Amino acid sequence: MENPLAGLRLKRTLDRGLSTEDTGAVAGRVARSTPEQWARATAAARAAQREWARRPLADRLDLGAALREIVHDRLDEFVDVLIAEGHPRRLAEWEVAGVLQGLQPETMTTLAALLERVEHVGGRELRLVRKPDGVVCLSPPQNAAASNSMLGVSTLFAGNAIVVKAPRSCPLGVAWAWRELVGAACAEVNAPPGLVNVLCGDPAPIMDHWLDSPDVDTVFYFGDSRRGMEIGRRCAVVGKKSLLELAGNDGLVVWADAELDLAARALTECFYGSSQICMVPKYAVVHPDIADDLIARVVKMLDDVRPGLPDDPEALLTPVLRSGDFFKLIEESTAAGATLVAGGQRTDHTGELDETGVFLQPTVLRVDGLARADELRVVREETFFPLLPIVVADTGDLQAMIDFIDANPYGLRNSLWAQDPEVIDEFCRSVHNGGLLKINDSHLGFAPTLPTHGGTGLTGGPHGEVNFPALRTSRLQGISIATGVTPRESIFDSAKAT
Repeated sequence: MENPLAGLRLKRTLDRGLSTEDTGAVAGRVARSTPEQWARATAAARAAQREWARRPLADRLDLGAALREIVHDRLDEFVDVLIAEGHPRRLAEWEVAGVLQGLQPETMTTLAALLERVEHVGGRELRLVRKPDGVVCLSPPQNAAASNSMLGVSTLFAGNAIVVKAPRSCPLGVAWAWRELVGAACAEVNAPPGLVNVLCGDPAPIMDHWLDSPDVDTVFYFGDSRRGMEIGRRCAVVGKKSLLELAGNDGLVVWADAELDLAARALTECFYGSSQICMVPKYAVVHPDIADDLIARVVKMLDDVRPGLPDDPEALLTPVLRSGDFFKLIEESTAAGATLVAGGQRTDHTGELDETGVFLQPTVLRVDGLARADELRVVREETFFPLLPIVVADTGDLQAMIDFIDANPYGLRNSLWAQDPEVIDEFCRSVHNGGLLKINDSHLGFAPTLPTHGGTGLTGGPHGEVNFPALRTSRLQGISIATGVTPRESIFDSAKAT
């Protein structure tokens, strides 16, 4: 980052296999897989899945407990691998915390209850059981690839096997996590060989192989909405399930009685990772009575949001390599009546203004009026820049603010900051958009027993919802085991009973 252009040239040279020189700058290498290996991986997963699915649910959940201990013991090492990939230390620690959250005993207990339920009625034992899809193939995003890929571990609890594709641009964290952490946990619970497989290669041909392969049942895809919806359609055509984790454009509402310091701090989460994390708040809708005060508090907190080298414990901003649209969005928004309140320039990794810098200042726009905001791309489309539009509602009409949030075509998370219980209840009742609603809480943070991902609309596709992958990669089956029941009598007795 001290010499970004030279660093990019070196990475491209190494990625193309044109140099094996040991420059001291190479953190690790991951081999590219061949088409033969793609086929071997899916076949191995198919063979292993049959044995794994026959194991009791409690035994499969033991994998989660084993992995939790391994991740905890190697937490610092995991963080160091992410830092080597360019993640700021504070964000790397947050990512690993998210992995651990999904493996906590409370979360595992919740999953166990959702995967299998047994009750006794009359002379029958009645079971509702989630049965696995089979073989799941997972393609994680290029940003936060390793931590997002670990969401695939949950599919194993349902009895699936998995094939994971490490992104070509950042394969190390994915390959390391699945080999060193998940692989070790699989060995500890004596999982069958082939249950977990990791590949790295060209994404389009690998996706084609997955869609064509009879050994693949479900495609778990992270990426942009356009590409993700296309993959979902292709899966439907060939009879495969798709599980989509796509774009996010989260909204945060601040009501008149909110604790403004806390709300402002939650809004600064927008800038973490330079807003290249899908689940940060991307815009705010605020009550007009507190708008000026809130915006002033947010701007004051921007001094704590700064760039730096990945191992800098205070750095929160990351490089933005494709920044042309950042300046275009600011220009078109201000031309339409928005006000640039703070930021809007390039910097180097120290925060000094630099026209060739790869960092962008955390930037705040003020947009007055819901109608005006509805016409701006910076509000209605997902962006990948540290750019926060704060929309000041025309009046204190709660329903108008809720309707604005609920009309968002994306649906990952939505937040509310308010103290009035009636406002909170109305928000929770009326906002159908989104996989998660966060009330007076960190927008980006994790909550015990709740999923971390998943959403509606352009975030998750037509079947999108909050995402426990163990549930989304399984199907509900009902089972009745009768004792002392006479078939013909049971038919007519049940008819009389109704």
